[in-house]
Amino acid sequence: MKVQINGQEKELAGPLTVEELLKVENVKMPEMVSVEINGEILDREQFSEVIVKEDDEIEFLYFMGGGACGLY
Repeated sequence: MKVQINGQEKELAGPLTVEELLKVENVKMPEMVSVEINGEILDREQFSEVIVKEDDEIEFLYFMGGGACGLY
């Protein structure tokens, strides 16, 4: 099954849940990642339920805190 992950085409074996995909792709800090499929951000509770399908466009997103330098 072909999908696109973070802009790169990947070939996956069989249907996987998002939770399984995070393991297969060795995603670092999976507890900190947000997952977007076809433009829709999933709730973390959906990771074990949503099945990745052929031609899905998947993004693994990490939100980082930060600030502007020199403001204080």
